[in-house]
Amino acid sequence: MYQSGDGIPSKIEKNLFESSISELKKKTFVTAADIERYTGDIGVTEEYTKAYRKSLDDPEGFWAEVGHELQWTKPWDRVLDDTNRPFTKWWVGGEMSVCYNAVDRHVAAGRGEQVALVHDSPMTDTVRRITYAELQNQVSRLAGKLMNLGVRRGCRVLIYMPLIPEAVVAMLATNRIGAIHSVVFGGFAARELRTRIEHAQPTVIIAASCGVEPNKIVRYKDILDEALCQSSHQPRSCIIFQRRRVLECQMEKDRDICWEEALEVEPVSCVSVEANEPLYILYTSGTTDDPKGIQRPCGHAATLCWTMHAVYGLRKGVWWSASDLGWVVGHSYICYGPLLAGLTSVLYEGKPDRTPDPGQYFRIIEQHRVNALFTIPTAFRVLKRVDPNAKHARRYCCKSLRTVFIAGEHCDQDTRNWAERILKVPVLNHWWQTETGSPVTAACLGYNVKSVPPHSAGYPVPGYDVRALREDGTECQPGEVGRLVLKLPLPPGFASTLWQADERFKKVYFESYPGYYDTQDAGWVSSDGAVWVVARADDVINVAGHRLSTAALEDVVLKHARVADAVVVGAPDPTKGDVPLCLYVMRPPQDDEEIVAESTVTQELIALVRHLIGPIAAFRKAVAVPALPRTRSGKALRGAIAKLARSQLVKLPATIEDATIFGEIKSALQKCGYAIDAPDPEPTC
Repeated sequence: MYQSGDGIPSKIEKNLFESSISELKKKTFVTAADIERYTGDIGVTEEYTKAYRKSLDDPEGFWAEVGHELQWTKPWDRVLDDTNRPFTKWWVGGEMSVCYNAVDRHVAAGRGEQVALVHDSPMTDTVRRITYAELQNQVSRLAGKLMNLGVRRGCRVLIYMPLIPEAVVAMLATNRIGAIHSVVFGGFAARELRTRIEHAQPTVIIAASCGVEPNKIVRYKDILDEALCQSSHQPRSCIIFQRRRVLECQMEKDRDICWEEALEVEPVSCVSVEANEPLYILYTSGTTDDPKGIQRPCGHAATLCWTMHAVYGLRKGVWWSASDLGWVVGHSYICYGPLLAGLTSVLYEGKPDRTPDPGQYFRIIEQHRVNALFTIPTAFRVLKRVDPNAKHARRYCCKSLRTVFIAGEHCDQDTRNWAERILKVPVLNHWWQTETGSPVTAACLGYNVKSVPPHSAGYPVPGYDVRALREDGTECQPGEVGRLVLKLPLPPGFASTLWQADERFKKVYFESYPGYYDTQDAGWVSSDGAVWVVARADDVINVAGHRLSTAALEDVVLKHARVADAVVVGAPDPTKGDVPLCLYVMRPPQDDEEIVAESTVTQELIALVRHLIGPIAAFRKAVAVPALPRTRSGKALRGAIAKLARSQLVKLPATIEDATIFGEIKSALQKCGYAIDAPDPEPTC
């Protein structure tokens, strides 16, 4: 998993794989089928190969078939217009309504009584089920109110709400009348919210009175009021959903409208738009001073509907994406994907481990008969840390579950093995980004590719031509680490541009490697097309000329039985340039286990890395910390830790889960000789 050009990545991969198999065999409750999942049945199928080749050799023919996943009010004039790269257009001239395809067509087909949304909130001790007919009624009425407030085709509506069904209703209502929604993650403070309001210039803002966290109530309406006081742009109106069981907020006279009043208007029909018109704007995190709004085309809906069966293997049933609507996963696979496919989508307002206990994921699966789960590896790491023997999990029956999909960050093999043992289903890694909107690589279950090589992110999803390039733009050999890029043209649903920033779109993503989209991830492609994503390009450590992936080192560290969580960053070294520095969280002793000293664990980690990767890793510094800094979406703040180690000023993102952790992180770094003159981290705002 580091580059030297002599096949070393394959050697390390093989060592890690064999180590995983050895550990599996030691577990008394692992079946032969569990071992087979790792050692056999890996590779592409004839069905996949045929579809994948057609998507590259005959993209117009392939995507014409995918386009028919939806109902169109006007057929397209041509499938592909690639005359103005990178602004590729698909299903040109075709018109349809995403909202109609996600809601109304299922009601028209006689499925109005099927449950569309399940909202499970242990935070408020409520479970709500909304059928497709009920969803249609609420969406069409809210859309009518938006029209009464002056929202028209192409106008923007900003949505600032927690993970509640009303947020989905707001998204669909906006699209129903041809407007563009911009959902802002509830973790953002007033300054970030204000910046997005000024950039998107919404006609109407839809918000909730509050959100609920395990130890606090987040006053969304107060944050919105503060943002609007600072903003140079003012909406015509704000529609406010009062969470009366939690917190009611003050309403601003002549501006704020309560949710119930908004639904009293007459329902309106769907407005069809051209496939390349904007569906939504989604601002990426950390862009306060220079907003970067991903603009998604409406034709993305066809791709999403297709991926639900082609990638995720579901044509009916219950789907649960354990994310938030403020992120791209929530847009694609809480709201649009499952509803377009006519599935039931679960919205879970809670944490994996403390709302109120580590059994909640398993309760959700049993209670709502979940067939497929999409989550991040951190969720399983948390559960494995607090309940390694799965005592809470064993209280529930998860027989309805067929598959688990993970993405968003690297998943160490030990955590994946743990999840597979407990849930008794495959845990499949896949890779995608906010810009792509749907998977780039995966195990495509719809084409009977049901497993992927260990540690890999799977095979390219049809439509994506994945390459690994060297810094000079030449293509890497199979197994050689390079910059992962995607060859143009990009498939439908990829970001059409950045909102009001076409030139920036070209510069950020397409200038470095002409003819390719730069993913800014590092990895390699095997001879049979499987893709390994080893790190973000800036997470690769250069140790005396050797490039090492932090993900590879973390994977080894997390094999230690007493380590619950870990990150590895590059720290300055006068001789080697950079060396790995590991911060790890020790797992609490279980039952009659002996307490192990931190110094013992540290020495064992150094020996483990030396054994599995070798002395070339120069892994000599590791220190225990009480917890690791992560965002509310679960991503580790490696860049912030690396800056702190270099005594640089750290600006904490608004989405950080617990900013107080950095006090302990700073002390731990100083024990290793780093962050000696480091200023205390500051909040972004």
